[in-house]
Amino acid sequence: MSDQPHILAIDLGTSGPKVALVSIDGAVIGDEFEPVELILLPDGGAEQDPEAWWTAITATAHRIVSAHPDRTVAAVSVTTQWSGTVAVDTAGKAIGNAITWMDTRGAPHVESLIGGWPKFEGYDVRKARKWIQLTGGAPTTAGKDPLGHILYLRHDRPEVYQQARVFLEPKDYINFRLTGATVGSYDSIALHWLTDNRNAGAVEYADDLLAYAGLDRSQLPELRPATDIIGGLTSGAAEALGLSTGTPVLAGTPDVHSAAIGSGTTADFAGSLYVGTSSWITCHVPFKKTDLAHNIASLPAPIPNRYLVANEQETAGKAVEWLADILYPGATDRSSTYAEMNEIAAGVAPGSGGVIFTPWLYGERTPVEDATLRGGFFNQSLETGRAEMIRAVFEGVAFNSRWLLGVVEKFTKTRLDPIVMAGGGALSDIWAQIFADVLGRTVHQTKDPIMVNVRGAGLLGHAALGHIKWSDIPQLVPMAGTHVPNPANSDVYDRLYDAFRRIHKTNRRTYRKLNHR
Repeated sequence: MSDQPHILAIDLGTSGPKVALVSIDGAVIGDEFEPVELILLPDGGAEQDPEAWWTAITATAHRIVSAHPDRTVAAVSVTTQWSGTVAVDTAGKAIGNAITWMDTRGAPHVESLIGGWPKFEGYDVRKARKWIQLTGGAPTTAGKDPLGHILYLRHDRPEVYQQARVFLEPKDYINFRLTGATVGSYDSIALHWLTDNRNAGAVEYADDLLAYAGLDRSQLPELRPATDIIGGLTSGAAEALGLSTGTPVLAGTPDVHSAAIGSGTTADFAGSLYVGTSSWITCHVPFKKTDLAHNIASLPAPIPNRYLVANEQETAGKAVEWLADILYPGATDRSSTYAEMNEIAAGVAPGSGGVIFTPWLYGERTPVEDATLRGGFFNQSLETGRAEMIRAVFEGVAFNSRWLLGVVEKFTKTRLDPIVMAGGGALSDIWAQIFADVLGRTVHQTKDPIMVNVRGAGLLGHAALGHIKWSDIPQLVPMAGTHVPNPANSDVYDRLYDAFRRIHKTNRRTYRKLNHR
């Protein structure tokens, strides 16, 4: 109903922002999207223009608000790509481009920071023990965490580092533009590896970890729970969005966390599989835990006093996009291209004629952290055509997810079944069935799966304001379909999955020699 309170939910993904109004019952009322350019640079650089973020967000938000003047907006809730860095100067201006979660240029400086003796997996054992004890994880050697970004700026772009008053995650930067407050949330700050996360309800910076990094507390934002109201819209932001000055703004949460909420998987050990540009398998848990060898940890969640199992596969839906660009050069209608690829894949027998695709087009984070891994097709023959290659890409991403699922279930000591699938990949019925067959799990597809983040941000807002309970959320997320594993396909997928793992084991050293900087 129009007189019920709504949340203006903003989801800033790598491809650009989606903005929508979300009602108390989880319905997404209208949505708008604006693309934003991803700037890929030599030596692992991946940046975006923060001003382009803001322009796209205000334009989409204003269109949504103007189209629904009868809807009451109770608050603004922001979710964004995670593990990025925006340097902000004393005048409140972003200094140059934001460094995104894909950027690896800080890797050499992270390696120097974490190194020492005695060493395990590249880490000084004493430092690693402190990081794991306090944070639940440690800086990743790929340099893709905000700490790696900050170290890169310090060593390679000192003019930016010296001008910076504060370093903000993308979500926290957008909130700064909305309210003028430099606030981070307990969940958004986690990948800086500078906080004591042992109490999920009272996260704070750790002096020892700041000292390791050579950072001062003043260079980082104030910390608040994701459900806190951090301030109201400034007059300028309110005018740009089409809302009233002072409209409350929540601290909000990163995209991994909002996707888990928007999938309806808010109960402990309820599994979700997100397939977007990247992919992850996660669930909420009541404990803090770390598996450093597989780059997986449970980190503070937006749900009070809960942790979220954090992991990421770098390339998922992006692999399909990559292949589409090769097979359909110049195509402007992505939806019809993907529809054709889905139809072609559905016409190929499970196993793709023995062709195996490895989806490591931008390295990998979990279940192995290795920025040097690369994608490829294996076991092609003269009989291999584009149909087999298309299905092999769908299957290869699923094989990688099966590898990750094994690590997650060992970590949680719980079998995740069923698993809720969300993100753009969940639009594909054939891909959902492939996941069910490869994973050996029942897969539920969320309805409107590309809206999962805005729905999650909206439901977080309603829960934070007391409009709903966290336990209400699973009933507010509709499902579009259910896919049960087909036993007839288990033998072929077991055999190909074993080969997939052997391909990694056999070729990882070659990748390292070819791609190590």
